[in-house]
Amino acid sequence: MQDVEVVARIQAKFQVLAIEMDERMRRLWAAAEARDLGLGGVSAVARATGLSRTTISLGLRELELPDAERVAQAQRVRQPGGGRIRAEIKDPQLLVALEKLIDPVTRGDPMSPLRWTCKSTYRLAEVLTQQGHLIGPRTVAKLLRQAGYSLQGNRKTREGKQHPDRNAQFEYINQQVLRFQKQHKPTISVDTKKKELVGDFANGGCEWEPQGRPQEVRVHDFKDNDLGKAIPYGVYDIIHDEGWVSVGIDHDTAEFAAQSIRRWWQKMGAQRFPRARHLLITADGGGSNSHRSRLWKVALQSLANDIDLTLSVCHFPPGTSKWNKIEHRLFSFITQNWRGRPLISRQAIVELIGNTTTRTGLTVRADLDTNTYQTGIKVSDEELARVKLIRHEFHGDWNYTIKPKK
Repeated sequence: MQDVEVVARIQAKFQVLAIEMDERMRRLWAAAEARDLGLGGVSAVARATGLSRTTISLGLRELELPDAERVAQAQRVRQPGGGRIRAEIKDPQLLVALEKLIDPVTRGDPMSPLRWTCKSTYRLAEVLTQQGHLIGPRTVAKLLRQAGYSLQGNRKTREGKQHPDRNAQFEYINQQVLRFQKQHKPTISVDTKKKELVGDFANGGCEWEPQGRPQEVRVHDFKDNDLGKAIPYGVYDIIHDEGWVSVGIDHDTAEFAAQSIRRWWQKMGAQRFPRARHLLITADGGGSNSHRSRLWKVALQSLANDIDLTLSVCHFPPGTSKWNKIEHRLFSFITQNWRGRPLISRQAIVELIGNTTTRTGLTVRADLDTNTYQTGIKVSDEELARVKLIRHEFHGDWNYTIKPKK
């Protein structure tokens, strides 16, 4: 029997029996299942039930005890709610103190798109204890996992030398975002997701299907001339944990990017921020919303005029696009939602994106953009001069504001 079938079977049994069992019976039942499975049984039962391997191993040892000792053990069942009070309940400020110690701002990531730490749990426990929070390294590790942190390896994302103002730009972005959020002004993160082939092409990941009947797709990924590619451009509302994705079918241009932001404002933003007069946009330094693109600034001027908002833009430094919050708060979950499914049509892509949710409350809306966008448009010096662009004192090439024309 395959591993996934084993886990599914045990999980189904556990869901039926768990409510009838106390803590000790759950432990012994899980241990009995693990013993029957043999090698790898503890891991399989742990995945299926959510019980720790330590708990199941303890149950296995109890199963080996003589009957008299097991009867004695049964007399010492902990009542519901019994046991040691959790550290975060005894010390309500503990989580706040831990969060400050591992805030990714200290690692040059003020936007905090990832939950991770490179500090050892022993060092964190030592510092917290010095601050008056009595805690051990194992409890620190447990709290980190509960808060969504994980140990992360290196990822190859930088190209060439690191820009000398990289960290300073991160700090500047952080200041702008915090200022806008404090005043409840709209703050969005934007980017273009990877282009996707439309049609019955293979898509990474696995999906539950009847055994022996996987969904059949093409052997070769040659673009379908009729269906073409889909270009998802996303807008992530940082304050409300909401996303908008315009699925383009033509070209990823600056005008397409600006139109996607316009549609987000018309469909979602204006309702969320009815009194807004100022919008902050955080974006990558390249692509259709490149800080070097003249057409991007001209398109933003048109956008500012249309929605009557002052637009402030902060670009991430070169080679740091993975820090963009939209990558980890929106695009990663869209990819998870359609894993293992061929994107057979444009409408299927829109539906899959629009039905992406998370347990923490993310909601997404999506729509198809059937407009055509010309490539190779040149913007003259005169056209650029007509943009009401105000460069910020710090790195005016990366940070600037565009005001609407009255």
